Amino acid sequence: MGGFELKVNTQNWIRHSAINRLQTLALLLFLAGYLALLGWILWGTDGIFILMVFGVLLVMFSPTASPQLVMRLYRARPISKNEAPQIYQALNELARRAGLNYLPAPYYLPTNVINAFAVGTREKSAIAITDGLIRTLDWRELVGVLAHEVSHIRNNDIRVMGLADMASRFTSMLSTIGQILLLLNLPLILFSEQHINWWAVSILLFAPQISALAQLGLSRVREYDADLNAAMLTGDPEGLARALVKLERSQFSLWRRVFMPGYRIPEPSLLRTHPPTEERVKRLLELKGDLRQSVLTQPHRNLFDEWALGNGQRIRKPRWHINGLWH
Repeated sequence: MGGFELKVNTQNWIRHSAINRLQTLALLLFLAGYLALLGWILWGTDGIFILMVFGVLLVMFSPTASPQLVMRLYRARPISKNEAPQIYQALNELARRAGLNYLPAPYYLPTNVINAFAVGTREKSAIAITDGLIRTLDWRELVGVLAHEVSHIRNNDIRVMGLADMASRFTSMLSTIGQILLLLNLPLILFSEQHINWWAVSILLFAPQISALAQLGLSRVREYDADLNAAMLTGDPEGLARALVKLERSQFSLWRRVFMPGYRIPEPSLLRTHPPTEERVKRLLELKGDLRQSVLTQPHRNLFDEWALGNGQRIRKPRWHINGLWH
């Protein structure tokens, strides 16, 4: 794949990257600090110490599910190198540029939903590609999506979000414990002159919601960062931007867009796991530079012209079955 030169707007890339890192650090510190605050409200300084020790142990020894097991649960099957040599070639190059020592294993998910996702760690990972995604995107767009998932793996975003989810769950658990203790002591509070710190009570009551909002914010920042790094890996931010637009348009059927234009009520930004597509596309196009031809960006025939099943038959479009699965 020689002769390829990355062409992105370096100044904008550095600016966005610095903002994403600061936001990620701030949100992680907020989640940890809020958890420590709940521990202090319930048990004082001992509560903070216990939570710190427990948190360090979880970070060091938290188990991670095997990528193969996760893919089996989704009923995805591995893509062999003979079926899609171009996907393997692109993943090899993307993994090399990302500094990964191991190639993410590609999996085929037989569903019309247009999606892709990554699981695992830098040492062992997998990327699921749906049937709908392959049939909808062209090569530049597909490579942009693959680069986005490789960026998630490189940045350990799966683990980061797992730890954030764990912190959010512990926050909810401590909130529940605090509310139970408050109810048990309610008679004593009502019939005595005990002073109630209503600020502490409010922090306990609204802890799950505040923690969930911070977790969603972290998810959006990591998506922005994956977009940013995908553009650097491919040198083609426009390819990923085009893919995002297609994914946005495909979320609802044509008849619903025509006959029920008001069906989709926009979600508030604070409640999204992913940033608005318009903003993601805008940021990607700000990175756009001169694109040079490469194996990652060159046109090619539809992948289904090259794919074949083990028995030599062409891959057919998946059908929905009464059990709710596509195959």
